[in-house]
Amino acid sequence: MPVPSPPLPTRMLYFQMVIMAGTVMLAYYFEYTDTFTVNLQGFFCYESAYRKPYPGPEESSAVPPVLLYSLAAGVPVLVIIVGETAVFCLQMATRDFENQEKTILTGDCCYINPLVRRTVRFLGIYAFGLFATDIFVNAGQVVTGNLAPHFLALCKPNYTALGCQQFTQFVSGAESCSGNPDLVMKARKTFPSKEAALSIYAATYITVSKSKVASNIATGIH
Repeated sequence: MPVPSPPLPTRMLYFQMVIMAGTVMLAYYFEYTDTFTVNLQGFFCYESAYRKPYPGPEESSAVPPVLLYSLAAGVPVLVIIVGETAVFCLQMATRDFENQEKTILTGDCCYINPLVRRTVRFLGIYAFGLFATDIFVNAGQVVTGNLAPHFLALCKPNYTALGCQQFTQFVSGAESCSGNPDLVMKARKTFPSKEAALSIYAATYITVSKSKVASNIATGIH
């Protein structure tokens, strides 16, 4: 007797989980490994565009990256949970809504609360978009290798050893820098800005999510 294949919603769930796992792994390799080599962009000796003073570590800035990343990840999650809970509570009084959600989900055999289903789904969509944004930003930084305005302050090139007799001489290669390799590598990855990209994505998602929730509450259609 042939084994029946899993229903379409179950297969789609497996497919989505595989895509999500692959996205998380790719973001991890971009963020914490040296799998992808950064393009080493060169510079001219004493180039004024890259001679700005070093502003200090990012952790000491007015808005440290850890705080910004926490807000970008936490605020939309809170908005999703609060919004879906408000919509569910307002529409639970309509019996047709509950039956419709139950039928669309899995039929009469396995019932999952519509609030849980919708919250998990929207959280998954947001998390996928967040990781995808991180991947695209990292890929852009690796490909362009755009130098920070304070690059030379961290690179600390030995102009005498490099033979910089005039401003028009072009210098390239990792060996041209004698500064901290980690700081130099971070100064080579400044465009596009990860903080700006994640903030824009989070703000856009919050705006769209709030508009949809407001529309659902006003029309009573979920």
